[in-house]
Amino acid sequence: MTITVALASLVLVRRKEGFFHALFFLIILLYVISATWCTATAAAGIKEAASDRAALLSFKSLVDDDPFGALSSWNNGSLHYCRWRGVSCGRRHPNRVTALDLKSLRLAGLISPSVANLTFIQRIDLSDNKLDGSIPEELGSLRQLRFLNLSVNSLRGTIPSSLGNCSNLQLLNLRDNKLNGEISPTLSRLSGLRELILNQNMLQGTIPDSIGNLSSLLSLSLGNNSLSGAMPPSFGGLLSLKMLEIQSTSLTGTIPPTLANLSSLNVLALGGNNLHGEIPHFAQLPFLSYLACSYNHLSGTIPISLGRLSSLEHLDLGVNNLIGEIPSSLYNLSSLNTLALSYNQLKGTLPSDIGNAFPNLQVLLMEGNQLGAQIPASLSNASELYELELSFNAFHGTIPQSLGALQSLFRLTLAVNRLEARNPSDWSFFTALTNCTSLQVLDLGYNLLQGMMPKSIVNLSTSLNFLSLSNNQISGIIPTEIEKLINLTVLDMSVNDLRGTIPVEISHLWQLQYLDLSNNMLSGKIPPTLGKLTRMDQLYLGSNEFEGAIPPTLSNMLMLESLNLSNNRLSGSIPQEVLTLSSLTNFLDLSHNLLNGSLPLEVGNLIIIGALDLSNNRLSGETPDTIGKCTVLEILHLENNLFQGSIPSSISNLRGLQELDLSKNFYSGPIPAFLDELPDLQYLNLSFNSFEGRVPMKGVFKNASELEQFCV
Repeated sequence: MTITVALASLVLVRRKEGFFHALFFLIILLYVISATWCTATAAAGIKEAASDRAALLSFKSLVDDDPFGALSSWNNGSLHYCRWRGVSCGRRHPNRVTALDLKSLRLAGLISPSVANLTFIQRIDLSDNKLDGSIPEELGSLRQLRFLNLSVNSLRGTIPSSLGNCSNLQLLNLRDNKLNGEISPTLSRLSGLRELILNQNMLQGTIPDSIGNLSSLLSLSLGNNSLSGAMPPSFGGLLSLKMLEIQSTSLTGTIPPTLANLSSLNVLALGGNNLHGEIPHFAQLPFLSYLACSYNHLSGTIPISLGRLSSLEHLDLGVNNLIGEIPSSLYNLSSLNTLALSYNQLKGTLPSDIGNAFPNLQVLLMEGNQLGAQIPASLSNASELYELELSFNAFHGTIPQSLGALQSLFRLTLAVNRLEARNPSDWSFFTALTNCTSLQVLDLGYNLLQGMMPKSIVNLSTSLNFLSLSNNQISGIIPTEIEKLINLTVLDMSVNDLRGTIPVEISHLWQLQYLDLSNNMLSGKIPPTLGKLTRMDQLYLGSNEFEGAIPPTLSNMLMLESLNLSNNRLSGSIPQEVLTLSSLTNFLDLSHNLLNGSLPLEVGNLIIIGALDLSNNRLSGETPDTIGKCTVLEILHLENNLFQGSIPSSISNLRGLQELDLSKNFYSGPIPAFLDELPDLQYLNLSFNSFEGRVPMKGVFKNASELEQFCV
């Protein structure tokens, strides 16, 4: 019994020892396996981390210019790359790059294909830089990418079709680049895409119908490209879409009625295309707040159903072929802040209570129609109105004094109507407008305004930069206090009955770029101080009663492109200084004056002038050969002067010459043969001179009826 127990105890001890040995072996084995796995994982992590770092350095190597030193931290070997500027890494994988955000840093150079090695990246924002080159095809391998913004750069080439493989992409913004080619249908694979923004490029071809399969799309912007063809009806299937913008392309056809199915739509912008047909009924779009279809060829009437778009705030149907009257239902849209129906063929009137119907109105654009009756005084109730354009219509009666209550008004254009001011009380609106302290543009030209120039003109807003009273019947003088309007860039008082002199104080309007006082009865001398207006590019003083010499100080207007002093009583010689204005690109018209002396050699400085008219003066001597340097010249009139000698041979250099009139002078010698070789010459008058010899038979001389103009 004792032996048996002992043997049993020995067996039990040995079993326990075997168990512990096995357990110990198992622990050692698990440790080895764990260590091996950790070592392999660590090695893989180190390798992947090294790959991310190398990809970032490759990106930096192709950046040619970094004016703000944004990537300077990327040179710091002791700083972990996850702390480099613009670089973010993940929480679960702290050594893997998940975002690259380097927007608005003026970086120039190329986008490295090595960015595709950042396999954990979810966000790339390189917008608003100066990057060029192409978008790397390799980006299509980034399966975790959700956000790609390369907008506002100079990227070229096509949109890589491989981007259709970025299955998690939610935003793709490539706007404002130089991309070309067609939009790849592969983008339709991006089933989770919410925003697709490709506007302001040079993309061509038709819009892929397959884009209508992007069921998650909330925003689609394809405007400012060269896209053509019809708009895909499949867009009507984008039921989640909130913004659709395809402006300034070359889309043709009609607006698909299926767009009325987009019940979530907030913004629909289709302006600047070649769309035709009628405007569909969009009454089933309860959330539509922005509708713009301007600059198309849409026809028919404005749908009455638009008046049921209770959320509409912006309606722009301008520059189309719409006819009929403005439907009264539109005046139910009290939420409207912009109503633009310019340049159509709309008739009728504006309702007298329009200001009450649109209490939130800020912009009302109705110019270029056939609207009549009086301008409603109730517009003053739209207290937020800041832009009111009613030009090119048939409005009549007086201008409402109540417009002066529009404190925010900055643009008021009422030109080309039949608006009247027959007595001083009719001008009360002008005094009222002095309350509009933000007014910048005031255009009352081409109306029936009569009587004296209101003294209150000098009390208009000092913010005013455009003032036109042209083509009316306004009399009186230009007040010296006009100098108060210190920000004027355009002043047009042409075609009126103004008298007196040009006040010297106009020279204090130092920002003036356009001055037109032509076709009045202004007299006296042209103030030499006008030369202080060095920003002037258009100066028109023709058809007045100015006398005396042309001020040489006008040569200080180094930006002057057009100068018209014709039909006055100016005397003396043509100042050499004025002929040094190489900026004169449009025309110089000194015709119908009393100018004498010779034509200065400096006329050759007008090397890019388009038209030169010195006719009907008392200029004498020979025409200088330097006139042949005016190689862009298209119109040359020297008729009715005292020029003599032969026609300068240098005129043969004026290959673009279309009109040449040398009649009623004392030119002599043969008619130059080169005149029949000027390819664009359409009008030639050499009559009443002393030419001799044979008349050329080619070119402009071929027309026998024109030969009667030549006196040989």
